[in-house]
Amino acid sequence: MGTWFDRNFVEPGKLPLLLALAAFVVTFLVTRTVTRLIRAGKGPFRDIAPGGVHIHHVVPGVVLAVVGGFGAVSSGKRGVAAGICAVIFGAGAGLVLDEFALILHLDDVYWSEQGRQSVEVVILTTALVGLLVAGFSPIGVDSVSSREAGGRATAITVLLLDLLFVVVTLVKGKPKMAVIGVLVPFLAWVGAARLARPGSPWAKRFYAKHPRRRARALVRAYRHDRDWVRRARRFQDLVGGAPDRLPIGR
Repeated sequence: MGTWFDRNFVEPGKLPLLLALAAFVVTFLVTRTVTRLIRAGKGPFRDIAPGGVHIHHVVPGVVLAVVGGFGAVSSGKRGVAAGICAVIFGAGAGLVLDEFALILHLDDVYWSEQGRQSVEVVILTTALVGLLVAGFSPIGVDSVSSREAGGRATAITVLLLDLLFVVVTLVKGKPKMAVIGVLVPFLAWVGAARLARPGSPWAKRFYAKHPRRRARALVRAYRHDRDWVRRARRFQDLVGGAPDRLPIGR
C-alpha cells in the first residue's frame, strides 16, 4: 500500500513540486534575512558591486530559474535529477520574486513602499503552489481503495464548490481573500456571502439600483481598509522588513 507520503506525493509525481516550494520559501526567507543584515550594517554580508555595478540578486535568480526549469522539463517528474532541478528552480524563483517590485517598476524600490509588492507576490505564490502540493491527485497512484476513492470524491466535490465561492469572491472585488480562500475554504465562503467592494463588477451589476446596499458597501470597505491594511502591513514588515520612511514634505 505504501506510506501516506509515497501515495500522495511520490506516486503522483508531486515530490519535485514540493521540493521546489520548499526551496522557494527557504531562499526568500534567507535572502530577506541577508538583505536586512546588509541594510543594518551587521554581519559579514555586503552588496555585490564588481566594477561599481550593483548586481541585484534577481540576476542569479534568473539564471537558476532558467537552468532549473529546462532541467526539470528534460528530467521528468521522478528521479534524483528531477528533485535537484526542482530545488534549483525554486531557489531561482525565490530570488526573482523577492525583487518582483524592481522588475515591475524598473527601479530599485526594494526598501520603499512599492517594495511591499514583492512580499505580496511571494505570499500569494506560496499559497497557490501550496494548493497544488496539498491537493489530492489520484493520477499516477498505482491503486486506490474504495474508501480512498470515496474520500477523494468528497474532497473533489468540496473543492469544486469552493471554486464557485472563490469566483464569486473575485467578482465581488476581493482578490486576496479569493486566493487565500483557495487554501482555506471558509474564507471564500465568507467573502462570497458578504457585501461586495465598491467598484467591483458585482457592485456595479447588483448595487446600482440599491443606494442603501451601495452605502453599506462603502462603509464596510472603509472600515475593513482602516483595520486590516495596517495589520497586513505589519505582517509584511515582519516578513520582509519595513520600508524606508520618506522625510516629511517629500
